[in-house]
Amino acid sequence: MPLTSPRRSALVDQVITQLRNQITTGEWPVGSRIPTEPELVELMGVARNTVREAVRALAHNGLLDIRQGSGTYVIATSELAGVMHRRFAGADPRHIAELRSTLEASAARLAAERRTARDLVQLDALLARREEAWSGGDAEPFIAADVALHMAVVAASHNDVLIELYADLGDLVADWLRTDVGTELDPASHLDHARLIEAIRRGDGDAAASEAAGYPFVCLAKEGRRPMGVTAAGG
Repeated sequence: MPLTSPRRSALVDQVITQLRNQITTGEWPVGSRIPTEPELVELMGVARNTVREAVRALAHNGLLDIRQGSGTYVIATSELAGVMHRRFAGADPRHIAELRSTLEASAARLAAERRTARDLVQLDALLARREEAWSGGDAEPFIAADVALHMAVVAASHNDVLIELYADLGDLVADWLRTDVGTELDPASHLDHARLIEAIRRGDGDAAASEAAGYPFVCLAKEGRRPMGVTAAGG
């Protein structure tokens, strides 16, 4: 339905809301190119300048990246995620790994205490999806499946603040994994996440935290960059 409002500022706000909704619901996933400006004008029934202003606003907020000659791409799913992406995209990988380790270990411990039967069904399904993606040999589906599994572990913590914070880090984590995994999957780098899920299933918080804490450091360890005192898990 065309957006009809006599005030241009209100129109821009409406278009921003609609574009943001396309991003947050996954209709336009991170990494995808959004429709062109003429296509958005036709889709929303507003003037070109209104669309342009809305797109620029979302680019300023860190959700979109306008690439001259290529198009406009989704780079984050929320304003906070956009800020984190810009702030930490060039961060030392060890520091990203340490942040992931802290958050994922805490979430796994809570998940072991609070997981529901529904959580376990979801975790089992995502673990199977991750293994299937690995067997397929395509890096990008595997990265998506791996991130989804870790997101589900955090969700099983039932801590809303932790869930939202980790979700905002999700795009950065995916970029970090994409850099480490590369375009081809290396059998030597496969990590078995079954032990993590089993620890959560049996309610063993210490084991779940220990398993989750080590995963982010495995790639660093392969490159001789593991922080002192941290041991690799999985494999």
